[in-house]
Amino acid sequence: ITDILKKINCYKPIIITDKNMVKLKVIEPLKKALSSLQIKYSIYDNTIPEPTSSSIEEGVSIIKNGNYDCIIAFGGGSPIDSAKAMSVLAKFGGNIEDYKFPNVTTDKGIPLIAIPTTAGTGSEVTKFTIITNEKNDEKMLCVGPAFMPTAAIIDYKLTLSVPKRTTADTAIDSLTHAIEAYISKKANLFSDTQAISAMQLITPNIRNAHNDGNNKEAREKLMEGSTLAGLAFSNSSVALV
Repeated sequence: ITDILKKINCYKPIIITDKNMVKLKVIEPLKKALSSLQIKYSIYDNTIPEPTSSSIEEGVSIIKNGNYDCIIAFGGGSPIDSAKAMSVLAKFGGNIEDYKFPNVTTDKGIPLIAIPTTAGTGSEVTKFTIITNEKNDEKMLCVGPAFMPTAAIIDYKLTLSVPKRTTADTAIDSLTHAIEAYISKKANLFSDTQAISAMQLITPNIRNAHNDGNNKEAREKLMEGSTLAGLAFSNSSVALV
């Protein structure tokens, strides 16, 4: 993380995460790394599962008023999706409804570094974010290079403490991404290569990681598979699933 911050010339980050990451101290290695560079940072941990248009408003306001030069998204798909939306809204304003598909947002928001702690959504390498509109319960898909993180750090060690049920759910999520990308009408040689590799990594290792959470080889392969599946559907598409 310190190497990346130096490379993108950012030294006042805000960490977007959730309360569990702080409570369970999963976030401690990140805090330690930032402190080693004597970087002043803030933590916003009020994100929710399945982020909504109102749940991201507080974070957007804090980022706008805090003069932060980058965002570190730390957690599962929901904190990363929240951070993606906050990055764009904090820079360009408006409501998230303004950015939903078929609009495609190309101008980059505040630089975002994504650090996933589950092997599931692949959100750390995609140009999508999904935010729910509470008024009509619509899951809004927001698309474009603006929502692509500047960098991603993929470290399977962050998944070693993930409970059995979540391990299984997130692995099935990423496997589904790979299958959808492969059977999509938008599939191509580039996305197929990633999708097939993802399926080969995930399928034999779901049970191993579920049955033994400390199986480092299985955890690593699930993490690699999840990221490859994210790349696959980002270069192809998902389906009606």
